[in-house]
Amino acid sequence: MRKHRTPEQWQTLVDQQCASGLSASQFCKQENIGYASFCNWRKRLADPSLDDSAGSGEASFLDLSSLMGTSQSSGPGWNIVLSLGNGVELRLSQNG
Repeated sequence: MRKHRTPEQWQTLVDQQCASGLSASQFCKQENIGYASFCNWRKRLADPSLDDSAGSGEASFLDLSSLMGTSQSSGPGWNIVLSLGNGVELRLSQNG
């Protein structure tokens, strides 16, 4: 059965691994922790900005008006590809 840990518990584990002198892989084997989960949490805890909107239920917006361009020489239209994960892409295109 998988154990659910809080961010605080993950921080404690990351700190313990750092102090142990063991590699992350060795520490995870010793503590019976999933290596991928440990690495993911270590990264998230090192840079909290990576997790600001993920799972918070709040939408984040990116202003794309700068892509519209004011020069006629650049030609009308835009092409935007959003990679949603698992090989799924959302493509947005506009023609003159």
